[in-house]
Order: sequence, then C-alpha cells, then structure tokens
Amino acid sequence: MAYDQSPSCYYVWSKRPGKLIDANKLMIYRRAKALFKASHQNLGSRELTKKIHDEGFNVGRYRARTLMRKLKLKVTQRENYKVTTQRKHSDSNTAKLLNQNFNPTGPNQVWAGDFTYMRTGEGWIYLAIVMDLYSRRIIGWAINKHMTTALVERALTRAVKLRRPPYGVVFHSDRGLQYTSKRFQSFLRKSIEIING
Repeated sequence: MAYDQSPSCYYVWSKRPGKLIDANKLMIYRRAKALFKASHQNLGSRELTKKIHDEGFNVGRYRARTLMRKLKLKVTQRENYKVTTQRKHSDSNTAKLLNQNFNPTGPNQVWAGDFTYMRTGEGWIYLAIVMDLYSRRIIGWAINKHMTTALVERALTRAVKLRRPPYGVVFHSDRGLQYTSKRFQSFLRKSIEIING
C-alpha cells in the first residue's frame, strides 16, 4: 500500500537528527561485531548469544538474531582463511591482560574506548566514548566531523579529568589506527603519569 506525502513532509523527515544509541546498546553492537569478525564471519545467532551473555550482556536468542540482521552480520562458510592485515609487535595487547574478562570487580579497573557515527541535520558526525566496564557508565566522550586520533584523545581526557584513575587501570579498545597509533599510545601513558605524578 502506497501513501502520498508532500515534498515539505519529506524535507522535514530528511533533516530530522538521527537517534542517539544508548551506551549499553553501543557496547553490545561493538562486541557483536568484534566477536563475529573474530569468528571469520562464521558465528551463528546461537553462539553469538552465548558469547555476548558470557561478557555480561543480557541478550537472548531472538535479540541476537535481530542484532545480526541490523548489523548485517551474515554467516559465510569458508574453506580457508587468509590473513589480510598484520599487527605490529610493538602494539599493546590489552586482550591478553583482560583474558577475555570484561566484568571487572570494581570501578576504574578496566575502561573501554570506542566510536560510532551518527547522521544529524548538519551531516555525519563521529562520537568517541570511554566507558567504565564495571558500571557500564560513559565517563568520557567527544564528537567531531572527522574520525581522528585527536577525537579519541579528547574523550579519554574527559574520562581522566572526571575519574582521576589510579595507576594500573587497563584501557581496552579495538585495533583501529586511532587507538594503535604511536601518538595515542604516548598520550595514554602521559595522561596517567600526569594524574599520578
């Protein structure tokens, strides 16, 4: 069934700002994509449900299926897997430090950084966040029209100023260039040194 709409209605709709995703949903999206990617696109909804649930998120099988459709995670069977990217040996590996344990026992033990993009009335913008994995609370954020290292640095700066974390807090992120760059690694060390110096 088709509905006629005036041009003015269409323009009002097209300029409407995009909906913001809440922090918990953003982390579920991020972990679902990361787990699916780690499985070489071979993770079905049943296994995805188990893995996300093991990380402390309340996601059922039906929601996992909906999640996969929304994120366009389609299972593909592959005979062989070819590595297309190389990791620098100098890159820090917080995954080993965490040992896949994303449920710390107290605040300021493990922080997670990530970013997403949103459509607004002025175009696309990027949102960088820092979350304390103990409370799942956003403790730092920044927005910009460009996805840069400076963007994630600003989000971390807010988190550090707000929490003034103790030495030993683990910062976890994906392997994106913004987080693995020498500039960000140096910034990360200096931020903690300033607080604890």
